[in-house]
Amino acid sequence: MRLSNEVRVNRQEAFAIVSQLRGAIPEELKQARWIAENRKEMLTEARRETAGTLEEAREEAARLLGSEAITRRAEQRADQLLGDGRAREREIRLGAEEFAGDMLVRLETYLAKLAEGVGRGRGRLVERGGDRVAQRGDDRALEREPALVA
Repeated sequence: MRLSNEVRVNRQEAFAIVSQLRGAIPEELKQARWIAENRKEMLTEARRETAGTLEEAREEAARLLGSEAITRRAEQRADQLLGDGRAREREIRLGAEEFAGDMLVRLETYLAKLAEGVGRGRGRLVERGGDRVAQRGDDRALEREPALVA
């Protein structure tokens, strides 16, 4: 062999050394090599899983917001119905009070006409029979209905 910059290696010995080194590499290094080789596929899968998780989160958020919106609309509708009910109750109450007032006016008018008729009848009795007959009527009325005399 001449002296030179070239190095000669026995091929069989080199393969034997590489085989020994391969056998000596721990399992973690093999996994690291596998990960390095499959990195692109793993990143793609991770992105796909992340996108799926994000979509599920968005759907859940939309569902929750939808439920909240439904609840809010239901509360608004309930408030509206309560307001309508209160307004209707007030209308009915005012109508009933107006009706009762009208009925009392009619009753008062009727009673005034009745009292007028009673007064005319008593006046005729006084004209025909004197004060004695009218006075007896007053005494009897007081015995039966003392609350009517004011």
